[in-house]
This record gives sequence, structure tokens and C-alpha cells, in this order.
Amino acid sequence: MAILPVYHYPDEVLRQQVPLEKEIDQSLIDLAKDMAETMYAAPGVGLAAPQVGESRRLIVLDCAPKESPRLITAVNPEIVLRDGESYQEEGCLSVPGYYAQVTRSSRIKVRYLDLEGKEMTMDCAGLLAVCFQHEIDHLDGVLFIDHLSSLKKSLFRRKYKKLQAQQEERM
Repeated sequence: MAILPVYHYPDEVLRQQVPLEKEIDQSLIDLAKDMAETMYAAPGVGLAAPQVGESRRLIVLDCAPKESPRLITAVNPEIVLRDGESYQEEGCLSVPGYYAQVTRSSRIKVRYLDLEGKEMTMDCAGLLAVCFQHEIDHLDGVLFIDHLSSLKKSLFRRKYKKLQAQQEERM
């Protein structure tokens, strides 16, 4: 297993829509393991394949407490039912140092394949629902900042440029 480099905004790989996986092969299984290691090392609660430069429809997430991890690996995940509304602060490994309030569905039902090809469905609420929505967005080339109002997007761009400049100065 390996820790993979995480691509950052505004890299174009983050804006590409990823096609459905046709089969679960060893390369996808290996990628899932590396993504999980990368997510835990970051540390983060979710990671999508485009964030590590891979055009694969694969996400990993773990929203459980650190003392009792519960890794979920989802191939071709899709939201099949949405309900309610929540407004929570989000961040992203691909947009380091920036956090914003985002409106999402408060409850969802997701369907995906596990690494053995078995179809799974899961009812999600709270952080897990937000995380699934956030990571599935990555598979469609959408970042959490795309959910912000025009004014907040403009403020984000200014603030993010400053953050990047500060990080470059430190190097």
C-alpha cells in the first residue's frame, strides 16, 4: 500500500466526470487500499479517486470515531433517495485550508458495489450523508465550493489565492 499525492484545486482532474466502472479488477482493489491509506494519513473522512488523479468511479469513507474505524469502499456509488436539508461546514483534502457552510440533503439512500461486486444499499444521515454526497460530487467533477453562492465563491477565490501565496512563502 502507498500514500498517494492528493490533487488540489484548481487542477483540471478535479473537474472531470468519471465514467462507470465496468468491472472490479485488481487495479481497482489496489487503488482502493491506497486511497484508504491516503485518507487516514491526511487525515480525512472521505476520498474520491479523482482527488488522487485517477478517473475511476471509486470512493472511500470512514466517518466513525478513530477508536472504532469503519471503512466504506464504494464502487459506482449513486444517491437513489434524498430527504431533508442540512447546513454544515465542509472542508476538502483538495481545497486545503478552506471551510464553508454547504447545504446538503440531511438523509440519503445510496447504492453502490463493494469490492467483491456485491450491490449494497445504505441509509445515511448526519456526517455520513454529507460525506457520501461530497465524495460522489467529486466523481461528477463538482467541488463543495460549487455549492456556494456567487458572492461566497468570489470571496473563496480571493481567500484561496492568499492561502496559496502564504503556503508558497513557507516553502
